[in-house]
Amino acid sequence: MTERTAISIRGMTCASCAQTIEKTLRETDGVLDATVNFAAEKAIVDFDPSRVDRKGLEKAIKDVGYEPVRHEIVLKALGMASPHCAGLVEKALLDTPGVLSADINFSIETVKVGYDPSIVTVTQIKKAISDAGYKPMDVEGESVEDREREARRQDIRKQGVFTASSWLLSVPIMLGTFREYFGISGFTPEWLASTYVLWALTTPLMVGPGAQFFIGTYRGLKHGYTDMNLLIATGTGAAYILGIVNTLFPEAGFGGPKVAFFETAALLIAFLVTGRYLEALTKGRTSEAIRKLMGLKAKTARIVRDGQEVEIPVDDVVVGDFVIVRPGEKVPVDGMVRAGYSAVDESMITGESIPVEKKIGDEVIGATINKTGLLKFEATKVGKETALAQIVKLIEDAQAAKPKIQRLADKVAGRFILAVHVLALFTFLFWFFAGYDAYFRGGTFLLSSTSLFSISPGVFSLLLAITVLIISCPCAVGLATPSAIMAGTGKGAEFGVLIKGGDALERAHKVDTIVLDKTGTLTRGEPSLTDVVASDGVGQREALHLAAIAERGSEHPLGEAIVRGADSRGIRVEDADQFVAIPGHGVAAEFRGRAILLGNRKLMRDRGVREVETFLPHVERLEAEGKTAMLLSVDGVAAGVIAVADTLKEHSAEAVARLKKMGLDVVMLTGDNRRTAEAIARKVGIERVLAEVLPEDKANEMKRFQSQGRIVAMVGDGINDAPALTQADVGIAIGSGTDIAKEAGHIILVKEDLRDIVTALELSRKTIRKIKQNLFWAFIYNGAGVPLAAGLLYPLFPVLVSPELAALFMATSSLSVTLNTLLLKRFKPSLLRTSGLRRAPAGPPPRPTPSDGVEVGQPLGGGDS
Repeated sequence: MTERTAISIRGMTCASCAQTIEKTLRETDGVLDATVNFAAEKAIVDFDPSRVDRKGLEKAIKDVGYEPVRHEIVLKALGMASPHCAGLVEKALLDTPGVLSADINFSIETVKVGYDPSIVTVTQIKKAISDAGYKPMDVEGESVEDREREARRQDIRKQGVFTASSWLLSVPIMLGTFREYFGISGFTPEWLASTYVLWALTTPLMVGPGAQFFIGTYRGLKHGYTDMNLLIATGTGAAYILGIVNTLFPEAGFGGPKVAFFETAALLIAFLVTGRYLEALTKGRTSEAIRKLMGLKAKTARIVRDGQEVEIPVDDVVVGDFVIVRPGEKVPVDGMVRAGYSAVDESMITGESIPVEKKIGDEVIGATINKTGLLKFEATKVGKETALAQIVKLIEDAQAAKPKIQRLADKVAGRFILAVHVLALFTFLFWFFAGYDAYFRGGTFLLSSTSLFSISPGVFSLLLAITVLIISCPCAVGLATPSAIMAGTGKGAEFGVLIKGGDALERAHKVDTIVLDKTGTLTRGEPSLTDVVASDGVGQREALHLAAIAERGSEHPLGEAIVRGADSRGIRVEDADQFVAIPGHGVAAEFRGRAILLGNRKLMRDRGVREVETFLPHVERLEAEGKTAMLLSVDGVAAGVIAVADTLKEHSAEAVARLKKMGLDVVMLTGDNRRTAEAIARKVGIERVLAEVLPEDKANEMKRFQSQGRIVAMVGDGINDAPALTQADVGIAIGSGTDIAKEAGHIILVKEDLRDIVTALELSRKTIRKIKQNLFWAFIYNGAGVPLAAGLLYPLFPVLVSPELAALFMATSSLSVTLNTLLLKRFKPSLLRTSGLRRAPAGPPPRPTPSDGVEVGQPLGGGDS
């Protein structure tokens, strides 16, 4: 038997950390597979519970120096009065599968339980306490999500303080070091160039912001692995130590008193700490999405037990319980309706805006909202089996899936560190044992007054090795991507496109397939009045007036849309003299002696309405367009047709056209019926439609596209889109959508304008080109700089790159990358460069005719024509 568990992890600082944990878990006996996501700070582990348990997995993570975060709950256990009682409760809990720890305080009757939610539920934990003879009671406590969020806040604060202090100290260090080289002596005091002052300024950097690199190196070496901390600590540590030696013993043969080395350590720490601060700002956003999603769950449920209504925590609901939900309340768990009739808003799960009618035998979904009537249903799925819990699981699984490029980057990062140290060691050994005797010709270090004749072969070789470490420290390579991403994301924000990170930008430039959700993405996401077809004797305005009066007493969303439509057109809607809702058919009303019916064909047939056949062609045409058409009768005679639908957003068709022009395959995905979906697709120019797709299958559709080699971008706005947004190579969330969709998406369109999808894709392509340019120059720099630092040309020219010049080269390479990145500031979307495309031309809409009504998204005329 195989089980899967998710473990949140603190303490990871780079991709090689994730690689180390992943390797350790996979080597643990009983583990079948493990994936560690550095950005989400989470491990997903498949294991054999007969060979290893959750505690064993947590121990493996701790053994390599990281901290697993447990799910915890605090409960009261009423009745405990002695240590013996505490012992009984502790034994009962620890004997429960899935319980990892139990901390009992009998004096205040509290129990703190660490547990694995994939194995045991809170209800089962409470049952264990009850079986031990004590009464469990809920106590408000901090969830694992809250602890993760607080840990991220603390990390952001810490790295922010480190960044500020690093630059406050680094700037005077650089001014003092290069006082004599750049003509800055006029405003830089001479005492600032003193090596003792530079030492005093650098030391707080080393023991403050820089300490994390040395601690990370120690932890890694202690547990037998290396990461980027080792390279950073080696370069900065060697520079700092040599600076101290030269300061205290200037004649020791390390280049004299003018060779400080302190600026190298300071600048490296400042750049790297800034990078970690920026990383801390964005890391963990996806787990925020899951936290908010879980917040949708109802806290309590009203159930019938022993003939009495009782309110209990939702976690205590079991399959078979009869649950009562009143209008306006959340449905607590999934179930089957056994009594009652209502309309339920399922938009937070399905994404469809129109509430769904529920009657006996229909299924209801937990976390949806009961709108109009009283429902009694039998619980069929509770806890981790509910639709909401399954959506959470889908998001977690999608987050855990690691792309190939990330795996490759992890391996390169790990091997690069070792390669640089091997190269530095080789440089030292070559010059110490062979090169010095064979090729030494005296000369000087560039950007240094030190004569090579003044140092010994050992110091000569050591300085070359340190120079290799410093010049090959991947600052330019490290800045190439994040600097361009910072510029790209900042530019995107100017145009209302929020991009959460570099992964989204990197993947977006490769996208070849755009999948658009229908409701709330292409359409407005709420029912609106679209068409009024009236008989000659009644007229459009009067038909709408009477329909609105009939629906004024209704709470049905379609009726509300009709009333809103009348109000917006200046039609005064009075109260009906009599009103009767006919569930599943329509409404009946009387107004000033006139009998009004509004509903479906069956209602008209049952009431013997005449001349219905006259309007059936209009009904069929409107239904073929994906609209909900309702027949209107006055005094037993058919008088017209009122149609309601979810209308298109203003720029949907233009956005689709521009995406096609970019060479992208555009697909529409919806849970709605095929007829409605195809009607909307025709209006926006989409040929390929995936209709009647269940929420849990939307992510599978993304996987299907990906299995065909497609690079997919998913555009959506609802909670039901969240798994697909996460699974897609690029998830694009609409700004007006739910917070969950926005958290799960990689890109957010603030202005709710689908044309900004084009802006996002154009920006990603421009940014990636800039990243490739940066990387090219960074690697050229390293490719040329490392051989020079190692003394490759010294046999031909008696000059060498000094450690100071290596630091300057490093700073210059970083500056060149930054200046190249700044060119992104000139980016403008094609929508702004092309006249007439950013905003549709203004003008009055065509007036409707009595036969054709009003087209989708078009306002009704004010008169009867």
